[in-house]
Amino acid sequence: MTIKFSLNGETVEVDVPPTTSLLDWLREERGLTGTKEGCNEGDCGACTVMVTGDDGARALNACILFVPQLHGKAVRTVEGIAGSDGTLHPVQQAMIEKHGSQCGFCTPGFVVSMAVGHLQGRTDHDDVLAGNLCRCTGYAPIVRAAEASADAPVPTWMRDTPVDAAPLGFAPETTDALADWYEAHPDGTLIAGATDVGLWITKQLRDLGDIAFLNRCRDLQKIEVEDTTIRIGAGVTMADLMPILREHHPSYAEMVRRYGSEQVRQAATIGGNIANGSPIGDNPPALIALDATLHLRKGSAQRSIRIEDFFIEYGKQDRTPGEFVEAVTIPSAAPNLRCYKLSKRFDQDISAVCGCFNLTIENDVITAARIAFGGMAGVPKRAAKVEAALLGQSLSEDTVRTVLPIFSDDFSPLSDMRASAEYRLRTAQNLLLRYLHELSGQTVSVLEVSP
Repeated sequence: MTIKFSLNGETVEVDVPPTTSLLDWLREERGLTGTKEGCNEGDCGACTVMVTGDDGARALNACILFVPQLHGKAVRTVEGIAGSDGTLHPVQQAMIEKHGSQCGFCTPGFVVSMAVGHLQGRTDHDDVLAGNLCRCTGYAPIVRAAEASADAPVPTWMRDTPVDAAPLGFAPETTDALADWYEAHPDGTLIAGATDVGLWITKQLRDLGDIAFLNRCRDLQKIEVEDTTIRIGAGVTMADLMPILREHHPSYAEMVRRYGSEQVRQAATIGGNIANGSPIGDNPPALIALDATLHLRKGSAQRSIRIEDFFIEYGKQDRTPGEFVEAVTIPSAAPNLRCYKLSKRFDQDISAVCGCFNLTIENDVITAARIAFGGMAGVPKRAAKVEAALLGQSLSEDTVRTVLPIFSDDFSPLSDMRASAEYRLRTAQNLLLRYLHELSGQTVSVLEVSP
């Protein structure tokens, strides 16, 4: 397979196995060793590169980015952040002046992330850099460098454009083409952002068999906002979904802000997060609380189900071979939706417990209740008995404390490296109290509470 893309301003064509990571190819085939291998799973940001497509520039992790995903795009590594004549990019100069580097291992990734943020005109530096880890300098001088360079002009060489590239048979460009391919290869592997599948290669060394890359399937990347519903294509990245969520479901959006890192959100798709069926995925609890509808397709046949019915048991979903997630539809408004993510690190960490609450209250009486959790069972699951106990009651502390023991009827969580069963059960109960306090107008966010 011949993959064509621009690398640091030069058009290249390469033939590689489909699961070759960009990180390995850069270091081993091109000698571009500025891009570092740290965790090799998309957590540390040492391998960050800039990838530009028709939709603009994104910071991505090269370690879990497969070379075929770059077809028709432009890539810029840390070696291409400075000008061809050696002129430093403003963020590089600021890193020097603000003493933002010590051992230097993480520095290339920081510089690329900062350069992409600079190109985009972003000033939310903590979010931009949350996916880049540093154990030497600490973040203060790095953030100061980002702040110092924010107003500098964008160097002309940073404005890359995609390259013309012919279609690829293993990268369908329409949903119809994808449906045909998957029906013919029902045991094949679909790769969208590769933020999960990438680890199947780097950590599990799996043979993925037949592969289809979905990043060129444009009609999977549409968001359609109607009066009462929002239909989200399975290929929509979490980064592209964020503005819509901020407008319609701000609590959900705030949870997504902590979903992975900037680099992960720029690649990870909502369909991938649903289809992998993880019991600790952050999207399903929110979608279940919203009573979302999941749209599935196999060949020309399409069907829609409530998303909560998709998750059958651990590792098993209501999806037949050759059938894929096409889209998910959510209501455009849910004023009482609140989503809470508990994890050991605030940013860029897997949830120990993720709880989402959506109560309908009329005349001070709870008339409908949808409460869903991740991390509490082998699948994302509703707290059905707690919901039933709340119906017809007023939302008060007395009501909440009366139903808290019922959580143990809904859930029997496991203990693992992220949390004990006791912690999970207790915090699930406490999140209902937190929900009560938030709807009552009290401050509950750790970012806002002060001693």
